[in-house]
Amino acid sequence: MSAGLFGLLDDVAALAKLAAASVDDVGAAAGRATAKAAGVVVDDTAVTPQYVQGVTAEREIPIVKKIAWGSIRNKLLIILPLALLLSQFAEWALAPILLVGGCYLAYEGAEKVWERLCGQEAHGLGQDPASEKDLVAGAVRTDLILSTEIMLIALDQVADESFWSRLVILIVVAIALTIGVYGVVGLIVKMDDAGLALTQRRSRLAQRVGHGLVSAMPKLLETISVVGIAAMLWVGGHIMINSLHDMGWHAPHDAIHHLVHAVHGGVAGWLVETVVSAIIGAVVGGVVLGVLHLLPRRRR
Repeated sequence: MSAGLFGLLDDVAALAKLAAASVDDVGAAAGRATAKAAGVVVDDTAVTPQYVQGVTAEREIPIVKKIAWGSIRNKLLIILPLALLLSQFAEWALAPILLVGGCYLAYEGAEKVWERLCGQEAHGLGQDPASEKDLVAGAVRTDLILSTEIMLIALDQVADESFWSRLVILIVVAIALTIGVYGVVGLIVKMDDAGLALTQRRSRLAQRVGHGLVSAMPKLLETISVVGIAAMLWVGGHIMINSLHDMGWHAPHDAIHHLVHAVHGGVAGWLVETVVSAIIGAVVGGVVLGVLHLLPRRRR
């Protein structure tokens, strides 16, 4: 009786150790996947704040929350199932899907550049729910492309894991990155309110910090907006180049690789790759924008 009980306890202890090791493995793999996707995460963080520029203060956080929930739905309900199924049964389809997504992201960036050049940039959000719904929908569509890149980069890092391990790891990555990105976005868009609150304090130091935050916010948001537009072009171009490489057309990827090698890699290599990717994104996005602008005229 006692021998059987001790044997059972040994089995339970062995299972507990195995479960703990599995949790550690999942955590380590999720950490590697998250680190690898960090570049696109930075771009996602830069792109999102521009969607709440000009929005009334009381609607900023609710809109960010709606975009964050849309991002979670994108990752867990659309991208994750499709990515796992395609990687399991039709891996060849991933590159063409990403190519289309990269074109769309480049088009979004080119459209925003065109609006700025023509002075047609939106300067605020209407108070009606329809305007807010359109804004959130546009942000979630852009997030879909960036989230696809993030999830596929993460998937590539855990390709050797079992199906269920990949599933758990990608769920952890999706939730952690969404909380991280939109938490930072929430802090950015409420920085001016925090500054205003500090100006009401008795401490002179707090008042100076508050005034500094309030005065810096317009410049910070403008800088983030510019970075966000550049990120759309860069990430869009980068996705297209890598997708074409995976589909068998290696010329653009190899040309950029030679340029990066010529400047001996490092920061200079990253800058070369970024600038060339952004130029390609701007050219392709401009062509798509021109075609889409010509089509309505032809119809009329």
